[in-house]
Amino acid sequence: MQHPSPHYDDRPQSAEVSLLVIHCISLPEGQYGTPYIRQLFMGELEPDAHPDFAILNGLRVSAHCVIRRNGTVEQYVPFDKRAWHAGMSRYCGRRRCNDFSIGIELEGTDHSAYTQQQYEQLIAVTKALISTYPRLNRRRIVGHQDIAPGRKTDPGSEFDWQTYLNAL
Repeated sequence: MQHPSPHYDDRPQSAEVSLLVIHCISLPEGQYGTPYIRQLFMGELEPDAHPDFAILNGLRVSAHCVIRRNGTVEQYVPFDKRAWHAGMSRYCGRRRCNDFSIGIELEGTDHSAYTQQQYEQLIAVTKALISTYPRLNRRRIVGHQDIAPGRKTDPGSEFDWQTYLNAL
């Protein structure tokens, strides 16, 4: 399913996709299946829809795709474009991770287990990305917390890195 977000731009000419960043999101936190993630990434989220949304007012963010709890994959930004998912970030001494990364959001929280359907789709999408982008491999897959330490904690303690990476 595609929802073309307006929140993206071209990657710098010299930037090659070489990093995959795993995130998590739910709006409001811990509530699943709501329309609010789509609205946020489309720039349509009403700040009055929930008390927690006031801090999101005017925020321009996106991810390449979101994997819902039931395994549905929603794509917001083409993989060859720069989504606005990482914020202030650094990986192996390089700043601005959005320039050279792909961001995948899992519907969830930092402290909730992810579903089998989410892992299955994440593995399938990751395999397709690795086959498409030669510099991307399983050693270049990180969580948001790895590129923005102290600022971000997702995908959280419940994400099963071993099972995910072994499946690749």
